[in-house]
Amino acid sequence: MENNFEPQSAEHILSQNANINSHFKIRPEQLLQLQDAVANMQTEIQKLIVGQTDVIRFLATALFTGGHVLIEGMPGIAKTLMAKLLANTINVGYNRIQFTPDLMPTDVLGTSVFNMKTAEFQFNRGPLFTNIVLIDEINRSPAKTQAALFEVMEEQQITIDGHRYEMEFPFMVLATQNPVEQEGTYKLPEAQLDRFIFRLKVNYPSLAEEKLIINRFKEDFNKRALVEVKQVLNVADIARYRELIEYIFIKDELVNYIAQLVHQTRNHPDLFLGASPRASLAIVKAAKAMAAMNGREFVTPDDIKTVAYPVLNHRIILTPEREMEGVDSEMVIKNIIEGIEIPR
Repeated sequence: MENNFEPQSAEHILSQNANINSHFKIRPEQLLQLQDAVANMQTEIQKLIVGQTDVIRFLATALFTGGHVLIEGMPGIAKTLMAKLLANTINVGYNRIQFTPDLMPTDVLGTSVFNMKTAEFQFNRGPLFTNIVLIDEINRSPAKTQAALFEVMEEQQITIDGHRYEMEFPFMVLATQNPVEQEGTYKLPEAQLDRFIFRLKVNYPSLAEEKLIINRFKEDFNKRALVEVKQVLNVADIARYRELIEYIFIKDELVNYIAQLVHQTRNHPDLFLGASPRASLAIVKAAKAMAAMNGREFVTPDDIKTVAYPVLNHRIILTPEREMEGVDSEMVIKNIIEGIEIPR
């Protein structure tokens, strides 16, 4: 079976981009370009979304570090719309998959179909073969469909019938779930949760934001403003900004600080399960992205503390005793951060 899918790798895109210095010395104008790109994304998304500035910045952080994001919140607070708008600001492919209890792995990955003309099996690609995938209500499908995402989320590839298909750059999974409605849902396994760089909790709007939402859409029931959202990024931009973020400086003392934070989750009396080394690397990547988006060539302790919560909150499990007492994961993360001396 011939594979006609020829993705562009990040390395290929960067090799074509003359703006990247072979020795890569960060220039101030490069940081300004990244800041402008994030500001433009935020402006376009907030043509429809009221507030949620921090969530949008974390989505941009994940995009520029190659991470996937789990968005958690109550129904009706624009989780799905936010993911769609993010894709609309980028000149890339986008698919949405509604997870249901009867969804099969082949419905997501694709399937081989016998071609009568060629007398060969032909692989028909599933909806995962795109750049940005929105998986709505990810916890609605059973374990075997969840497992179909393991390889593609970690290795950016899919193996079907012994053939390997690489995903096109960039590849990003945005998944939503409702934290309250548990009827007909399946708990996400820890191995899958660990593959999301962030779990972002989207809260209800404030009273002032609620009024803005009503006023914005009181004469636009069909969200005609969607057509006003412009593309402000392309594939080459994303590759260039990822390269830039990799070269943000982080000193050894801050590396040790991150290692202590994650190590403490594995030895904390309130925790049954701590974070993995993947969490340490996620904090490094996200902190570098935050530094770059703030116009700095170096990471500060505040960058690390900012990203620690969304990186760790889905990677730790409380002991049963603490859960019964009403302790939540963010309280434990806060105590861990406060208990470790900040490097100077």
